[in-house]
This record gives sequence, C-alpha cells and structure tokens, in this order.
Amino acid sequence: MSALRQAVDDYLAVRRALGYKLTIHGRVLPQFVEFLEARGAAQITTSLALAWATQPVDASVIWWHQRLAIVRGFALYLQASDPRTEVPPVKLLPAKFRRAVPYLYSEADVEALMGAARRIRSALKAATYETLIGLLTVTGMRIGEAIALNRADVELQQRRLAVRHAKNGRSREVALHPSTVTALEDYARLRDELCPHAKDPSFLITNVGTRLDYGTVWHEFDRMRRRSGLDRESLGRQVRMHDLRHAFVLRTLLGWYHEDRDVEAQLPLLATFLGHVDPSSTYWYFEAAPELLTLAAQRLERTWEQRS
Repeated sequence: MSALRQAVDDYLAVRRALGYKLTIHGRVLPQFVEFLEARGAAQITTSLALAWATQPVDASVIWWHQRLAIVRGFALYLQASDPRTEVPPVKLLPAKFRRAVPYLYSEADVEALMGAARRIRSALKAATYETLIGLLTVTGMRIGEAIALNRADVELQQRRLAVRHAKNGRSREVALHPSTVTALEDYARLRDELCPHAKDPSFLITNVGTRLDYGTVWHEFDRMRRRSGLDRESLGRQVRMHDLRHAFVLRTLLGWYHEDRDVEAQLPLLATFLGHVDPSSTYWYFEAAPELLTLAAQRLERTWEQRS
C-alpha cells in the first residue's frame, strides 16, 4: 500500500471516530489517490487537485467544488506531516449553493405513491416499498435511517423505533402511532412468510432477504414517482423522496398552529424527534411553506393587537 493510500485510510478513520460518516469521501479520495499515482505524483499539488476535481468535464460546478473541498480537507490533514503538500485555496472553484425547494406532498400524493408501490409485481418488494413510503411519511425519518433499521430496532410492543448512529453520530427514539404499529406488524408478518430466511437483520428487506440499497431505493422511487403522476413535467420541479420529511414537518407545525399551541416551545421537541442538532436546523421548514408563514404572520398580528 502506498503512503498516500495509507494516509487516506488514516484520515478517514480519524474523522469517522469523531462521528462523521464520510460516505462520499470514502469513495472519491481513493479515486483521487489513484489519479495521483497514475501521474507519478507522490504529493498533492494544487494543479493536480484542480485537474482531478474538474472531472468529468460535463459535471456541474457545484460537484467540482465539492470534489475539491474533499481534497482540501485531506490536504490540510496531510500537510501536518508532509509540509510539501499543497492545500488548494478555498476560492479556487467558487460555487453558490441553493437549497432545493421541497415539494410538499398532499395526502392524495402519498396515497398515489403507496398505490404505485402496491402495483409492483413482486409481492415482497411491493410491501417493502409501500411500508417504506408510509414510514417516512408518518415519522419524518431520513431515508438512510429507515433503511438502516434492524428488526431489533423496531420495538412494536413499546410503540417506538430506535434510530442508531444517524447523522452526526446521534441516536434517538421515534414514537409510533398505533396505526403505524399495526401497519408495521402486517409488513413483518408478510415479510417473514415470503422470506423466512433473510440474509440480513434489517427490518425492510429486498426479495432476496438483504438490506435495501440507497441507490436502488432512489431508482425505484423514481419509477413510482412517474407511475403516480408526480413527474417533473406536470409539477415543474423534481419531486424527491426526502421531501416526505418536509411534508411531515409541515403537517406537524400546521397542526400546532391550528391547535393554537406554543410552537416556539415545541420546536426543541420536534428538532429532537427529527434528529436535528438544534432547533435552528428546523427553521428551514418554515421558509419552505407559504401556508405556514401565513399562519405565523396571523398569530403575530393577533399578539400585537392584544398588546395595543
């Protein structure tokens, strides 16, 4: 193993020990080292980092920026032990990031997606994807968190899920509504009947009894999205599976406003439920929903009137 390859392994190990998952880093940094080795380079230089980061040539500037940022972090780490390492400047590949505007699913949209899942030819696959869509809708979980659930994490008698080692290395418990418990019990019964000898301990499984793959889930969702009529042509935007999380937050906040509850006091609880580090990460969901902003403005007006 070359010194650069060993350095990549050490760098990833150190950062992962601090709680970072670094999934993309773990994929692209070995590619970068392979690029350097093919050119006979033993150290990182800014010119080589830039040449690698701007591949492929037809990729977006944002993707180039992300690739160079990954190399920059590794170069900073490596420079401490090898002063010859060049660290690419921060502004070498500037890019402006825009958060995607979420699509706020209606109940009819969710039912259409679940209906598309039920039409999948394989009975087990259909049940798995219908359950996945339903679970994301009623819990607001991240997709990766749902895929990572093991059977032991789904504590149906206690009406809760244990989400372990999620984003930022945090774990939490997610309470379940009785109707959700019933749906998960039905899925588990059918799953064990159709696949009695699963290969993985995962709760949601594929036809061959293995854990769902993130990329495959996105591909299958894209097919369900088109079957249910939620395509870009009809909506003018790309509907994402992650938008189910936004829709969950919206429904929760709208419910609190309609019930005239103290939303500000409830936000820390919602942030914890979602696995956010602090409530500030949850404020984006306010900006994404005009209906929510209208209710907040109306409440603010009532408060001013009461004080005047």
